[in-house]
Amino acid sequence: MTKRAPAVAGMFYPDNPRELRGLVDESFRNQRFGPGRAPPSANKRRIYGIVSPHAGYVYSGAVAANGFYEVSSINFQDVIMVGPNHYGIGSWVAAMKEGEWETPLGEVKVNSELAEGIAARSSTLDFDNFAHSRDHCLEVQLPFLQYIKQDFRIVPIVLVSQRSETAYDLGNAISETIVEKRVADSTLLIASSDFTHYEPNNEAHRKDAELIKAILALDVNKFYAVLERLDVSACGYGAIATMMVAAKNLGATRGELLKYATSGDITGDTSAVVGYSSIVFI
Repeated sequence: MTKRAPAVAGMFYPDNPRELRGLVDESFRNQRFGPGRAPPSANKRRIYGIVSPHAGYVYSGAVAANGFYEVSSINFQDVIMVGPNHYGIGSWVAAMKEGEWETPLGEVKVNSELAEGIAARSSTLDFDNFAHSRDHCLEVQLPFLQYIKQDFRIVPIVLVSQRSETAYDLGNAISETIVEKRVADSTLLIASSDFTHYEPNNEAHRKDAELIKAILALDVNKFYAVLERLDVSACGYGAIATMMVAAKNLGATRGELLKYATSGDITGDTSAVVGYSSIVFI
């Protein structure tokens, strides 16, 4: 069986299991940028998916914790994760067909049946393990998931192509597959993305606020229009759009912003920041 070893343990998050659990726990308990308490939440509402950042935990961990806190009481069994392929290696739209992902907190299996179903309905998705070998965008989601859930499977997908056509193709394939397999109620969607990169703090807040408005409205066309008009450097925009399509198909009517902050808000260095957002689709 294919083993996908951690690529960024010891860099983006601790490689020691105890230290990693401690940092995740701190992220949840963070009063300023996190939910301010440890899971599980008392949430009973239907959540179709989340948008989650993927920077080093010291920067974006507390913001990310907001989304994971909201879904910590949901009885999901599978997680479909889509993020940007930062290295541009392998297939342009790439999933893993089988195997396990390893983190310091244990192993997570790939749901081969779901992966194959999505690929059968998509004109763009290929199976390519190499595309996943170095990227951090999905890996950093796993310790948060492992903290809130004992047993789940994943379908990991990374994108070089982030055009709207790809987002519609893949989003439709994801929603059609989980409906056909009758697992919509037990499947969580995650779009992994950071927002504006390396601009002054006020510019990041301004640009990202406009983009987030389109996300909350589940308006993919407006989303791409804002991206182009403001030249927003969100790295996983195609992943966000994909999950907007899938969530809306499944019944989501809007997004809800849980938390937005930049690296400058967190560290105090506001000269060239990266934006982070935690959003739920409901």
